[in-house]
Amino acid sequence: YSLAWSPDGEYLASGDGGRHIVLWNPDTKEKVKTLEGEAFVNSLAWSPDGRYLASGLYNHDVVIWDVNSGQKLKTLKGHSSDVSSVCWSPDGKYLASSGSYDATLIIWNVNNGEREQIMNHGYSSVYSVAWSPDGKYLASGGSNSIITLWDSDTGENLQELEVTDGRGILSLSWSPNGKYLLSGSNDGSICIWSED
Repeated sequence: YSLAWSPDGEYLASGDGGRHIVLWNPDTKEKVKTLEGEAFVNSLAWSPDGRYLASGLYNHDVVIWDVNSGQKLKTLKGHSSDVSSVCWSPDGKYLASSGSYDATLIIWNVNNGEREQIMNHGYSSVYSVAWSPDGKYLASGGSNSIITLWDSDTGENLQELEVTDGRGILSLSWSPNGKYLLSGSNDGSICIWSED
């Protein structure tokens, strides 16, 4: 259900459809480590330095793992629905999570585990979240087929982009230079958005 490459490409993390996160060596195709979780794993994201792995869980929690030791570092509680997407800020100081049916997007301070910002996505479930490469913006998408661009410092709603076919937004990804944002909808379509 969830996959994420480590930043250096040395490992692949997978949520196994249960409570386990498996770290794989892609060259040997062997399991390197298994992290024992508490709930179904919906989403995974590596920290930019590759030291930590965040998991968004069906039980509404976000868990941050120390990859080397395999130990759970923090459990972040604040959503009232399953966490469908997690992503790190480019500097690794913050983590964003989307709470699916609770229609919220939360920015967490990774150091102290506190909520820095809570953004409400209206009446829409939030399925995906992506941080811009420069760290200034967060994009979120959900069941109402609207992509919201947020100021990551203030939590202000800066702009809304509507997918005209009326399909939910399941995935978002910024280009490395930040000029383009890709959205994937549940009808299989992909849209490319430009800063122009």
